[in-house]
Amino acid sequence: MKGINLAYAQHYKRNFSHIGHFWQDRYKSIIISKDEYLLACGSYVELNPVRAKMVEEPKDYTWSSYRVYGYGKKDVLVSEHPVYLQLSEVEGERRRKYRELVRGMLKEEETMKGEMDRRIVYGGEAFVKDITTTYDITEKVRRMGRQKGWRKNKENRPL
Repeated sequence: MKGINLAYAQHYKRNFSHIGHFWQDRYKSIIISKDEYLLACGSYVELNPVRAKMVEEPKDYTWSSYRVYGYGKKDVLVSEHPVYLQLSEVEGERRRKYRELVRGMLKEEETMKGEMDRRIVYGGEAFVKDITTTYDITEKVRRMGRQKGWRKNKENRPL
């Protein structure tokens, strides 16, 4: 992926006289165990405009597939994912479950604000334990630097 990203960035910069950073951040990948986690990862992307405070609700963002999955709006660019179709055989129930999934993710993020580390392994407990022990990795990428509140705790202060 590094090679692909580098080659494309150089091509774009050369052809369009772009100066400065091309990509916002480094390439990241995560390990996903099952299809239900894949659906959660896809819906995570649909919450980006809400996180960026561009819109109040994901349905308000024009360029999102949320209205297709959550409300049944027709869009020739969006193909309903097989995992989405497994939520329910009844179309209205499937949309309702998808809206609940996205709403639940947003509530979880709000309650965990400031505490969240970026996860790199998604799945059930057994899957996470198997991957982390087999490959000697942690399930989360810890933030760099000192923990918040380190000054208040005298026992953990460096000498």
